[in-house]
Amino acid sequence: MTLVKKVLIANRGEIALRIIRACRLLHLKTVAVYATADKFALHVGLADEAVCIGSASPEASYLNQRNIVAAALGTHCDAVHPGYGFLSENASFAKLCEANQLKFIGPSAKVIALMGEKAQARATMVAAGVPVAPGSDGDFTAVAVGQTWADRIGYPVMLKASAGGGGKGMRVITNAADFPEAFNLAQGEAQNAFGDGHMYLEKYLTHPRHIEVQILADQAGHTIAVGDRDCTIQHHHQKVLEEAPAVIVDEPTRAKMHRVAVQAAASIHYEGAGTVEFLYDGPNQFYFMEMNTRIQVEHPVTELTSHTDLVAAQLKIAQGKPLTLTTPQAPANFALECRITANTAGTITALHLPDGHGIRTDTALYQGYQVPPYYDAMIAKIIAYGPDRPTVIRQMQSAIDETVIAGISTNLDFLMQLLQESKFLDNTTDINWVDHLVEPAPTA
Repeated sequence: MTLVKKVLIANRGEIALRIIRACRLLHLKTVAVYATADKFALHVGLADEAVCIGSASPEASYLNQRNIVAAALGTHCDAVHPGYGFLSENASFAKLCEANQLKFIGPSAKVIALMGEKAQARATMVAAGVPVAPGSDGDFTAVAVGQTWADRIGYPVMLKASAGGGGKGMRVITNAADFPEAFNLAQGEAQNAFGDGHMYLEKYLTHPRHIEVQILADQAGHTIAVGDRDCTIQHHHQKVLEEAPAVIVDEPTRAKMHRVAVQAAASIHYEGAGTVEFLYDGPNQFYFMEMNTRIQVEHPVTELTSHTDLVAAQLKIAQGKPLTLTTPQAPANFALECRITANTAGTITALHLPDGHGIRTDTALYQGYQVPPYYDAMIAKIIAYGPDRPTVIRQMQSAIDETVIAGISTNLDFLMQLLQESKFLDNTTDINWVDHLVEPAPTA
């Protein structure tokens, strides 16, 4: 069994707090790292120890692999929890931790690299018998090769960065005439974001939904599906609202998706918490999209509908403990998460967050906190949970209505608009719905 008594948290904000709280429950000591801009952040004060790892820019601090590892070694940590974002899916960071006898809380560097290279991940899933959408056989860098594949697959197609994620380096191409310009723009974006211009193609599904399955896998190879989520509500490929379970999915398809997700994880000898993401196009029609090799932002909705502490499970798996859940638990209720984002930086001059029965709020905000301009815009997550989707939506509407975050501009009004839209209430949306709502197609 792996000796883990002290964990360095290589992150900031609400996820750093979430990990600190899970460590406390398991009697594990914690070390926070912080940039100079986060000197007065909550995670710095709540951890047992804190180490400044650089100046405000992410490159100098939260992406500075050597400084983070040096902080872990200098404080005698046994393990590193990467949270989400930053270095959480960086294979070289996981490898650096491994080389310094630090337990990386997540899968191995080899598995992270395999799933992080999208074309290779797709090929791996095909070999494992996981359904994938029609697409190119591997990646490419030449526009002519891409055009040949697009003609073979048939338009519309989705062009993606092989090293990508977060919506960067992606373009929907509806006809051959648009391909060269779209390719050059997407490849340039991918090169700037990831330092890699390799691209690949998939058949574009016009009205799919984004359904993902949460898995856990221990060091002995025991793998389970904990639950599923509907993450269809997205703006420019960024998730805005998340639901659990995915009530749009019929039970036979749900069971098959869970089996396939477990099969996918087991085929690569996965360890820890991970998410297998699918495009869902109707009963028994779903296709592998990607695997996130980390805890997800939206993990609370699964925790609340499966009675599972996913972060604590990550820590226990890292210690070599076996999974105690032997079969997926049927959802006891329904949960909905809203991501609160800051449109501007600034000081929080007044703050009231919702509370009460059926409400959970994950945040690192406090009155007087200075929201820095250097990092991801998400500043809080509000999660409502209850007996069914209509009830929970009403709870969330009330929670958003009573939330006060003064001193900066946020997306609270936008979230309330989405929560009142008829298509959302009727559950008849797709992954393009928000973009069309916000940026309607031009009239002739």
